[in-house]
Amino acid sequence: MNAHPLEEPGVSSRFIDPCILVIFGATGDLTARKLLPAIYNLAREGQLPSQFAVVGFARRDKTHEIFRAEMKEAINEFSRVKPVDEAIWKNFEQQIFYHRSEFNDDSGYQTLDRFLKELDGRFGTKGNRVFYLSTQPSFFTTICEKLHTSSLIYDQKTIKDKWSRIIIEKPFGHDLDSAHALQNELLQFLSEKQIYRIDHYLGKETVQNLMVFRFANSIFESLWNNRYIDHVQITVAEEIGIGRRGAFFEEAGLLRDVLQNHMMQLLSLVAMEPPVTLSANAIRDEKVKVLQALRPFTKEDFKTSIIRGQYDKGFVEGETVKGYREEDKVDPKSNIETYVAIRLFIDNWRWHGTPFYLRSGKRLPKRATEIAIQFKHPPGVLFQENDKQREPNILAIRIQPDEGTALKINCKVPGPASPIQPVKMDFRYGSYFGMSPPEAYERLILDCMIGDNTLFAREDEVFSSWTLLTPVLKQWKTTEPDCFPNYSSGTWGPELAEEMMHRDGRKWRIL
Repeated sequence: MNAHPLEEPGVSSRFIDPCILVIFGATGDLTARKLLPAIYNLAREGQLPSQFAVVGFARRDKTHEIFRAEMKEAINEFSRVKPVDEAIWKNFEQQIFYHRSEFNDDSGYQTLDRFLKELDGRFGTKGNRVFYLSTQPSFFTTICEKLHTSSLIYDQKTIKDKWSRIIIEKPFGHDLDSAHALQNELLQFLSEKQIYRIDHYLGKETVQNLMVFRFANSIFESLWNNRYIDHVQITVAEEIGIGRRGAFFEEAGLLRDVLQNHMMQLLSLVAMEPPVTLSANAIRDEKVKVLQALRPFTKEDFKTSIIRGQYDKGFVEGETVKGYREEDKVDPKSNIETYVAIRLFIDNWRWHGTPFYLRSGKRLPKRATEIAIQFKHPPGVLFQENDKQREPNILAIRIQPDEGTALKINCKVPGPASPIQPVKMDFRYGSYFGMSPPEAYERLILDCMIGDNTLFAREDEVFSSWTLLTPVLKQWKTTEPDCFPNYSSGTWGPELAEEMMHRDGRKWRIL
């Protein structure tokens, strides 16, 4: 058995138990855009167990046939490999089912239990269950309670011949207190080992490669500290607005939606110490240490090192787009942030004094997620005449799109004048390996079936992140911005974010 997703591929295969995957909220966008395409691709590549079924659970009235037809259409539109292979689909669709019920209806869970047992007999799935909660967070506790009452969640201390696991979508709580409350509620019905808090960024190939890149290459790990690194920039940019998520975004905002989970996970992987083993707990222990070492914000930081913004109308990819306050289901006077930039310090031996700059926003010029490691300038003794031409070495790790890694170095231009020019060495997954990397949800759904929680957030990771960021939310709640909207769609955010970098003698990378 291959015990960890970061180990060398092809050495051995990971054993997957027969199981049934039940998706709550199966008529939502996530199921159509991500989950069913991911499951189909796993089936297409022969990675699913032969004894497998998937059941959509939702409130709308549908038949198995209608749900299958809708999912086939979604796979044709959103799968990374399309169109649907008819030969594969002919078999795969026979494993797709639909169950209609309200999330709070006891009888719906009783009939679900009977239906799943029927599928156990038909497919030989042995009672193993994965429940995927693709719903609003307000339903998480209700669904887990109903599953527990109907004996669909097993007590793994007493039941050893079958298992049940829960995948929970973000956000896990909306601040520190609510995250603790949600955790306490869930632990009434299942154990921490049964909870898989999904963050799809951790399923991306480039993110998984961060540890291999660092700890399997001494050329980089020996330089990975405050002696050689000037600063780190992490950017999560999207060219799209909020679309049909107006009601959700009015409650969440960008800090809760992106920064608290995706970006803090990236930060912890970049900054963590080498784990003692590749076990899930050893890796997550080191990630938690990073989050716990983050310097708390001061009153001055709220003025200078934490920037929030909201997009106005403008131009994106040559088209006119409306501002946030004009979006559907958004308050015309809303002060919800669609952009956040912050400066963080990690108070430990490796990173003391090295700033980490994080920025994320909607309606920026392009879609891009990147980690940029900017190294310090070498002493300017030898090349003083070329000092203006020299640029710092930058290691850029592209998470999306065009996953890969680029290293910018200084090089002499051929000829007698000897000018210095920066050049880039570029590695791309698609070009080198001849295929596009699998979608994150493929990796994570498979890991949950296997029982590998390495790429899922542990409770203390979530709490440590909220501990840092909850004071920011409280400050924003009591101090409304007087400048919203403060950046035009199609630009790189508010001028205040640029000013923050200029005060430090730095600048944001152009992506």
